[in-house]
Amino acid sequence: MELKQAVSVRIVNLLKEKSMTQYQLSKTGGIPRSTVNVAILANRKSIKLDTLYEIVSTLGLTLKEFFDDPVFDDISD
Repeated sequence: MELKQAVSVRIVNLLKEKSMTQYQLSKTGGIPRSTVNVAILANRKSIKLDTLYEIVSTLGLTLKEFFDDPVFDDISD
């Protein structure tokens, strides 16, 4: 799995765990909805680290906690 896909899967799983919608994530974190959508659809080559940090902190995690998930175990280029 590519890194951008793994990030997407992790965000989607966290949203489900927290019973949160993309819209709620956007509103709560002050993150443009289009930015959240791009991160989840993984349709761009990369995501900015500061954007990922905003998403992760809005979900109540640190970056370390975000990346400490089995979905990141087998990343390919």
